[in-house]
Amino acid sequence: MSTEEEAPIPTGPTLAAGGDILQKLEQAKSLKEKGDVAFQEGKVKEALGSYHIVSAMGKPTSGPAPMETESGTEQPKTEADQLQEKIYSNMSQCHVKTGNWKRVLETADKALSFNPKNRKALFRKAKAHGETGWFEKADKILLDLIKDADPTEKEACEAELKRLREMDKKREQAHANKMKGFLKKGEVNLATDG
Repeated sequence: MSTEEEAPIPTGPTLAAGGDILQKLEQAKSLKEKGDVAFQEGKVKEALGSYHIVSAMGKPTSGPAPMETESGTEQPKTEADQLQEKIYSNMSQCHVKTGNWKRVLETADKALSFNPKNRKALFRKAKAHGETGWFEKADKILLDLIKDADPTEKEACEAELKRLREMDKKREQAHANKMKGFLKKGEVNLATDG
C-alpha cells in the first residue's frame, strides 16, 4: 500500500507566472485530461473550466514560435503547440454542445491557427457557420472536407451538409413567404380611384 497522495494541480494565475517549462507542460496535460474526463461524463462546463485554465496558461515555451526553414517548410510543432491545438478544438466541441456558435467559431479558429488542417475544428467551424446563417461558408468547408475524408468522416460531413442545406432551404422559404405576405398587404390597384 502506498501512502503517497497525488499533488493537487495548481490552478489560476500561478500557473502562468514563471516556473519550469516542463512542469507547466505536465500541469497543462493533466488539466486537459481532467477536462476530457469531465466532457465524457457530460460535464461540459467543468470541461470548459479545465480547458480554459490551460488556454490561459499560454504557451509553455521559452523559445520562438516555429518558423519556416530555408527550404520553405515549417518546422515541426512543439508539444505545447499540439496541446494548445487540442485544447481549443475540445473547447470548440464543448461550445457546440451548448449551442454557443460564436464561441465555436472563435475556438475553432484558434485551433486552426495551430494547425490549419485540423479536420475536427474545420467540421465544427462549418457547423457553426451553418447555424449562424453563413451557409455558403459552411458548404465550402464541408465540401473540402469530403474530398479526402475516410468513409466514416465522409458520411458525417455529407449528413451535416444535407442538414444545413435543408435548413437553408427552409429559411429561404420562410423569407419568401414573409415577403409575399408583406407585398400583398401593400397591393394597390392603380386602375381604380381609391
